[in-house]
Amino acid sequence: MLIALTGWLAGFDGNFDFKDIGKDYLEPGVPYVAMRLFPALCGISLAPFMFLTLKTVGCRTMTAAMGAGLIIFENGLLTQARLILLDSPLVGATALTVLAFSCFTNQHEQGPPKAFQPAWWFWLAMTGLGLGVTVSIKWVGLFTIAWVGALTLVQLWVLLGDNKNVTLRLWAKHIAARTFCLIVIPVTFYMAMFAIHFVCLVNPGDGDGFMSSEFQATLNSKGMKDVAADVVLGSRVTIRHVNTQGGYLHSHPLMYPTGSKQQQITLYPHKDENNVWLLENQTQPLGSDGKPINGTKAWDDLAGGPQFITDGTVLRLYHQPTHRRLHSHDVRPPVSEAEWQNEVSAYGFDGFDGDANDFFRVEIAKKKSIGTAAKERLRTIETKFRLVHIMSGCVLFSHKVKLPEWASEQQEVTCAKSGSLPNSLWYIEHNEHPKLGDDVEKVNYRDPGFLGKFWELQQVMWRTNAGLVESHAWDSRPESWPILRRGINFWGKNHTQIYLIGNPIVWLSSTLAIVVWVLFKGIAVLRWQRSYNDYSSNTFKRFDYEIGTYVLGWALHYFPFYLMQRQLFLHHYFPALYFAVVALCQVFDYLTARIPGVGARDGAAVNRIATVCFLVLSVAAFTLYAPLAYGNQWTKSECNRVKLFSGWDWDCNNFLDSYAAYAAEDTPSSSLAASSTSPGAKKPSPAEAAKKNAKDAGVSSPSPPPAPRVVSQEEKVEYRDQDGNLLDPEQVKELEGKIDFQTKYETRTRVLDENGNEMPMPEGGWPAEMGAGVAPPHPDVQGVDKETVKVDDAKPNQDAAASRDGEREAERAKAKPASESKDATGKDEL
Repeated sequence: MLIALTGWLAGFDGNFDFKDIGKDYLEPGVPYVAMRLFPALCGISLAPFMFLTLKTVGCRTMTAAMGAGLIIFENGLLTQARLILLDSPLVGATALTVLAFSCFTNQHEQGPPKAFQPAWWFWLAMTGLGLGVTVSIKWVGLFTIAWVGALTLVQLWVLLGDNKNVTLRLWAKHIAARTFCLIVIPVTFYMAMFAIHFVCLVNPGDGDGFMSSEFQATLNSKGMKDVAADVVLGSRVTIRHVNTQGGYLHSHPLMYPTGSKQQQITLYPHKDENNVWLLENQTQPLGSDGKPINGTKAWDDLAGGPQFITDGTVLRLYHQPTHRRLHSHDVRPPVSEAEWQNEVSAYGFDGFDGDANDFFRVEIAKKKSIGTAAKERLRTIETKFRLVHIMSGCVLFSHKVKLPEWASEQQEVTCAKSGSLPNSLWYIEHNEHPKLGDDVEKVNYRDPGFLGKFWELQQVMWRTNAGLVESHAWDSRPESWPILRRGINFWGKNHTQIYLIGNPIVWLSSTLAIVVWVLFKGIAVLRWQRSYNDYSSNTFKRFDYEIGTYVLGWALHYFPFYLMQRQLFLHHYFPALYFAVVALCQVFDYLTARIPGVGARDGAAVNRIATVCFLVLSVAAFTLYAPLAYGNQWTKSECNRVKLFSGWDWDCNNFLDSYAAYAAEDTPSSSLAASSTSPGAKKPSPAEAAKKNAKDAGVSSPSPPPAPRVVSQEEKVEYRDQDGNLLDPEQVKELEGKIDFQTKYETRTRVLDENGNEMPMPEGGWPAEMGAGVAPPHPDVQGVDKETVKVDDAKPNQDAAASRDGEREAERAKAKPASESKDATGKDEL
């Protein structure tokens, strides 16, 4: 939302989707400079945060400056901060939290008498605010919460042991203060961000399909009016799937390309008339004369009034728009071809009574239904039920499997013999019947309220994040991150490339610092076990605790990724890298200035010299890889020279051999340069340019005639029969609706000579000198196109125009049952 706020303040209208890399920002008017400014500022803030943090933990000023320099010249952080991405704000918020908690730790270590002073409260509250900001940007902030929480427990444990200065009442006060600042403030901030989110995003969009119907009903244009509660025979209903949020039970006049080749049944996520089903009894009702009443309105005027649909009722579901019934048989579905799954189709035609494979029994899921009445009979929204196919015993089923393009990539519906219960549950959303007046009981979706919407969105975010398990061309696993074995290719164009790779000096040295502390800790524990008195040294103790604090932060931001099966990338290591750089600078400071006996007597001089040398080395490494961060020009030899690992898989062949080659590419040819020297000069024609080149070469050439000029290009639509004969408008009107036409487009180019007369097109087309704007002759204009296949009248047009729901649908030339057999159902279906 912070990036969205930046864009909104800069005038962004929200119509650009940012889905594809390399899309033009200029023509749509995207304020990309302002939107990139926010992540850039977050990246810039890392340097002062690092400096202040290192000063807070007791490092020398030179060491703190070195830490800031390592952040400034870290190629990976720089690359990420230059783009509209979340990781730079995430690391910035993490750095703010680290600084705030380090300052609070300094206040805490001054002893109980200094507790609850203004500075103490300020840094504790800032820590809580930083935690709230961090976790609101990305859930990686939970690892930062774990780090602060673990160290807070250590602080409280030490306070509990201070019997002289800390009473139980004072200790309880410390707990209350930390609970408020480190739990209440972050949680309140996090929830407040979602409250703002709900206030701003009140309209439906691409992501609302992930949410429940109750959630969607709170969005503008997604809410619905109260509808009749009781569902009766003859009700016109829409049926929704419970578990997948795939949408409504749906059919359209498109056929399966395999199997029975009958009409498709899908789940469609939007409201549409093709979602409407008429609920019929398994037999037609009888009139006063004892004869069956036929037609779709047979249940509208029953003498006994509307009949409830109770648990166990056998129904037929009639699809009103296409006059077919929901149908299943022992045929494998086109996508899920398992033996336990049967195809579900729409079968029949207007006036056809159907067959036994149209029968489905209603089974109410009493534990899932709301209210006593909903457990006994079908009620709108409240009743969750299954539809069991009478002939085969399978259950109407759907899951998160998309059908191919021939079904508009809608969700698959099958009849499953062993499907899971959640994927087999349905409910009725819309319900209307002519005999259900305005005075009947009405129902609607309950309002989930803020807490309900908040909790549901957290669940959807968790499932969506965990569902990113497919491999990616540039993903990597955590074990490769500390040693920088692989990066991420962001962009490439015009022999330049942006590739996310870190500064190897910073990454490898920070990893080495972690290893040094771990070895130190292991040896210290062994010596402590052998009763050595190492911890009596204040320097030894500070080295252990201070560096261990940030090594713990590194571990908590790194090792949890080993438990994740989702896609992971190098940028997920950035928060851990920040902690590793803090630890590196602390180890560096101790080794060069704070451990007695290390280096020269003048520790400050050693520290300065070592700092300058290390920074120079880091800047040199940064310079080597800077072209990948900025997308600058680079040569193949320079590129290949700095590849340290085989996993560094940016493409050196993308670059040119020399910088002179780049200059030559950017410099226009001499003839073009000459023609553009004067802004008002007339551009020479191709013939004139050829004449000039010949003259320059010392070759005389005759003066060519004036070049013809293209005056217009016209587009029109013509209708021709299968033999290529042109049809007049009356013939087209007469044949309309009876046959299918293939539409071909002709682009006609008119060329005039110097006298203004139209010139006929020569055989072979116009010469190349005339420019790329002259279109070649269209084959269908010259006669019949051999590639054109005559359309069979009986074949459905699978590429017809889009219907109201945005699908591509086709109508048959003549209505007929999906099966060509005289029997409604073949023996193989029984």
